Amino acid sequence: QVQLVESGGGLVQPGGSLRLSCAASGSIFSDYVVGWYRQAPGKQRELVAFITTGSTTYADSVKGRFTISRDNAKNTVYLQMNSLKPEDTAVYYCSARLPSSPLSSWGQGTQVTVSS
Repeated sequence: QVQLVESGGGLVQPGGSLRLSCAASGSIFSDYVVGWYRQAPGKQRELVAFITTGSTTYADSVKGRFTISRDNAKNTVYLQMNSLKPEDTAVYYCSARLPSSPLSSWGQGTQVTVSS
């Protein structure tokens, strides 16, 4: 299975931007479906966006503000987050699986805090 490490989280003011990275090792990452999820305190984990080999999908709450992309040469998937809101505050996780497999790998998460 692929191993995942997230980075790029931090504290940002409302309206600001952050770019999260999900770096993979141990497999050919370009074959994987990769998703970004988030979990706020007291809430369930929710899907933010995911990317396949040819398409991207976003939750309604982040459409037009977040962009998911991948650099297969670097084995990395990114989440560019613009126009951040306090309600975007959460621990962000990336997850990856092969299209034919029900098994997913998860990273350890990175904290994003949007506050003035």
